[in-house]
Amino acid sequence: QVRLVESGGGSVQAGGSLRLSCAASGYTDSSLYMGWSRQVPGKEREMVAVIDSDGSTTYADSVKGRFTISKDNAKNTLYLQMTSLKPQDTAMYYCAADPNFSRLWFGNPMTWGQGTQVTVSS
Repeated sequence: QVRLVESGGGSVQAGGSLRLSCAASGYTDSSLYMGWSRQVPGKEREMVAVIDSDGSTTYADSVKGRFTISKDNAKNTLYLQMTSLKPQDTAMYYCAADPNFSRLWFGNPMTWGQGTQVTVSS
């Protein structure tokens, strides 16, 4: 069973940067898609970045050019480098994984992490 544990959230001023980490364990499927999603209370969860086993990436338009998803296979860790942060990036950020891209991108992956809060002040 895949287990995902996020860290790295916090508070930052607009224009600042944060790097989120997601430690993964309990899986042997190296072909998993992994991604970062975010949710604001009262709104649906939004997938913002996905990376596949070959390192190819997909981003939501809202974060394209500002966020970078990457992974360290040796450490089984997924990252999200966030730059030029805006108050509208404030959300709970979740790590997710699934063997199927569509299930992951459209918000129904097999595994979610517990989330880490990001708050951006103006």
